[in-house]
Amino acid sequence: MSEPLDPAMFDSCPSVSAPIRFGDKWTAKIITCLEAGPRRFSELQAPLRGITPKVLTESLRAMERDGMVTRTAYPETPPRVEYELTPLGRSLLGPMAVGCEWIRAHMDELVESREAYEKRQDIPA
Repeated sequence: MSEPLDPAMFDSCPSVSAPIRFGDKWTAKIITCLEAGPRRFSELQAPLRGITPKVLTESLRAMERDGMVTRTAYPETPPRVEYELTPLGRSLLGPMAVGCEWIRAHMDELVESREAYEKRQDIPA
């Protein structure tokens, strides 16, 4: 039998919400879009199929709040706004690459496990 879990096991962890949550659909994709340099809002929308302007705005604001991107507004007509990764945001590129590699290496196993689970639960695929 295993030892009981320590009720204080997370006491040393900061209480700040993680900037990238497992299951978050957009943050990692936005970081990837900004890897090569600054982008305008409309440029980000193109590869992020399915994201609404509202959700993209909310995601960019949250990333700006967390210090992962900067927003630069240029005093032009029409107004031009660009988003760029900060050094903190750029520091996520390495861990994200490792995560993507893990997914590539284990995708078949993940799909098989999900299908087997759904079959056991009588969940239509």
